[in-house]
Formats: sequence, structure tokens, C-alpha cells
Amino acid sequence: MKAIDQSHGKLFMDPDPDHARKFFRKKNRKKMNKVMDLGQAIETFVLDGEYLAIGGFGSNRTPIAACHEIVRQGRKGMGFLGHTSTHDMQVLSAGEVYDRIDISYGVGLEARGLSRCSRAYLESGKVMVTEWTNYALTARLKAASMGIPFMPARTMLGTDTFKKSAAIQAICPFTNTTLALVPALYPDVAVIHVHEADIYGNARFKGIAVADIELAHASKRLIITTERLIRHDEISRDPSMTQIPFLLVDAVCEVPYGAYPGGMPGEYFSDEDHLTDWLDAEKNDETFNAFIKKEIFGCRNHEDYLNLHGGRERMAALRAEECLLHKEFYREDV
Repeated sequence: MKAIDQSHGKLFMDPDPDHARKFFRKKNRKKMNKVMDLGQAIETFVLDGEYLAIGGFGSNRTPIAACHEIVRQGRKGMGFLGHTSTHDMQVLSAGEVYDRIDISYGVGLEARGLSRCSRAYLESGKVMVTEWTNYALTARLKAASMGIPFMPARTMLGTDTFKKSAAIQAICPFTNTTLALVPALYPDVAVIHVHEADIYGNARFKGIAVADIELAHASKRLIITTERLIRHDEISRDPSMTQIPFLLVDAVCEVPYGAYPGGMPGEYFSDEDHLTDWLDAEKNDETFNAFIKKEIFGCRNHEDYLNLHGGRERMAALRAEECLLHKEFYREDV
């Protein structure tokens, strides 16, 4: 294919599938018990300087418990996949975990407003930024999951986003049309939160997957956090429900309400009051520093964090709110 235009963004990860295969050939794919404490999983598999990806979509099914633990353990110098990133980016920005980011949607918390913390961190000069569209990042993960060095697409063409990406514009040898070639992306480690998983790492979730299936296949190491562990024979009863198979997974961590204060489809609604508290605290640096000290560093684990915000009673209320929402959505007379 003939390249006709080169973007100006920095490519943070090697897209060569043959280089990636050197790692994957040695990856342990045994069907073995992979259950461990979340703190142990982060300590073992999330390393300074490597490239991190977080699953979920916006504030839905996002592994916030893992994000807190990454900050609590003081990870630094990481790359970050900012794909539909909202509160997860807010948390990681507060901890200054990453110093380079591939970003499509970030800084905003959707209808809730903008994160002053995330915006200030990106504008601080401490972070290298390469821009993409949401689809371009999904296509990059898809290319990696397929074991090819790039994916041809029509996204970003004719835009400033293309100029600030690391894509290449080329002529299709079959149709003579212009395409954007987006390079494969192999994260060093990813964390994905699911509804159910067995001890081996077979995982299933409800709601939209967005790019999590591609992310699971593209990532060199994968941590699954799950609302609950279930028996393997339950997984075996209907294998078609398993979206992420055990052979991709390195650690399984049971973390009830692991997406809090975000929501979990069919399980619990997001805590909008607490997400507002985050945005309000960011308005003043001194207040926000004290807020982070209490909310993250003052908690030993996610259970402490939940107890700080009403514990079982508050979680039950959020669960009831989600159940009511689904009841209205699936009313038979609509």
C-alpha cells in the first residue's frame, strides 16, 4: 500500500505481531486456579513504566477498585489507553500514574461535567498525548487480537484528530480509495470488571462489551475483577455465555461492587452523589489533596472504601435503583 500522509502523534507501543508473539508464546495458558487478592494481582502484574488499559465503558462496568489499588501502590510512568475514560481516568490522573496516553474520549464524566484534575494533568506538560477516535482505538485492539500489524479504516480522515494520531494515510491497492491505517495495540496489562467468573478465569458479563473482547485478546496480561466467583460447572453448563476464556487470564479477583462509584448493568446504579463530590473536591487543590488522602490512601482496600460511603445500606439502595430502572425498561406494556 502506498502511504500518502503521515500523522504527527507519537506511537507508544510496538505494533509488530511477531514481536508480540514472543511474549504470548511464553504466556501460561494452563487451566489452573488464578484467584488472588486484588492487591497481590496489582503488585504482580501492573508494573511501573508499562502500558495499562482499563475495561468498561464510561462509568459502566469500570474496574474502579483496581484503579484505586494502582494509585495506592504508587504506580508511575505508565502508558494509558484512554478509551471512553471517565472516572477511571480521573482516579489515575489524581495519582499521576501515567505519563503518556492514547486518548479518544477523556477528561469528561459525560453529562456530569469535566474533571478539572484530568484536564490539568494533561495540560501540565507531564503527559505525552496522542489522539484517536473511539473506533480507531477499537480497531487498533482488533488488529492486535487478529495478530496483524494494522487495521485499515475510514475513521479520522480529513480531521485534525488524524494529524494528532499516529495513523498513516494510504491508498487501497484494490479500490484506489484513501484509507487510514491504524497500528495494532498490545497493552502490557489490562483490567476488566465482569459480573461472574470461575476460579480459572472464564468470565461473563451483561450489557455492551464495547471493546473489552478485543482488549482481552490483545493484552499481554489480563486481570479479571468480578462481582462474584461462581462454580466452574455453572460456566460449563452454558459455555456460549463465556465472553472471556480462561486462557487469556492471569488473575481473578473477587471484588463485590468493584465498579463503584460507577454502575454495573443489572447489578447496581452509579452513585451520582459521590461522583459529584469528586468533581466538587477538584475545584480546590488543597481540598482535593485531602479528599484523595481520605478516599484512596486512607482505605486499605475497596471494602474500606465502600464502608466509607454507607456500606451495605448504600449499596442496597443503589442495587434497588438499578432494579427499578430495569423494571421500567422491560415493562411488558411498552
